[in-house]
Amino acid sequence: MKLLQTLCSGLCVLLLMFQVSACKSSEKASEAADDMKEMMDTNPMTFFLTSMGPGDGANLGGLAGADAHCKMLASNVGAGNKNWRAYLSSTGSNGENARDRIGSGPWVNANGIVVATSVNDLHSNNNKLSKENSVTEAGAMINGRGDDPNRHDIITGSRMDGTASPNENDTTCSNWTSNGEGSALVGHHDREGGGANPTSWNSAHGSRGCGQGDLQGTGGDGLFYCFAAN
Repeated sequence: MKLLQTLCSGLCVLLLMFQVSACKSSEKASEAADDMKEMMDTNPMTFFLTSMGPGDGANLGGLAGADAHCKMLASNVGAGNKNWRAYLSSTGSNGENARDRIGSGPWVNANGIVVATSVNDLHSNNNKLSKENSVTEAGAMINGRGDDPNRHDIITGSRMDGTASPNENDTTCSNWTSNGEGSALVGHHDREGGGANPTSWNSAHGSRGCGQGDLQGTGGDGLFYCFAAN
């Protein structure tokens, strides 16, 4: 009888220890989730230049795929809770203007610099976009003209005022679904280079094609701007 009581007592102790351990593990998991949420809620970044594209040229999976790519990269640095939108225009009956997709501002980069206070400010000569300020989600600068490799061609499909081109020729790589034929309007994040508007951050010239090699061949890499729409 004493042996049975001892065994039962030992079993009860083990069960109690297991429950305490499970509770602590649960508490730690909950605390980690709370810490992550707090980090996400306190990251002030609302603008960045993608550190990488999806890797399939200008085929981004349409605007929805581009928005998802923005959110994924922002999530990697604890800012995925915002409504991230790609600065891209599309054409056709359901076309969208890039300037109408991104909210009203202001927008702050990963290094705490306000790059524009409003949509009108963003599309004026007063904006603070430059190689130094158009940084990635992690706050890093992207290669520009004179660097190897040059990655300054940023796809936008937009005119300088942030609207889609009425030109019948392709300016959005088939609304961001083509990795072959077509073309896309690109800007220069470093505000240097060639084209009709070499110093424009969003509409310098058209790309030679939509494939990854085509974009890289003219000094790009399929990168695009992301804004948090408030």
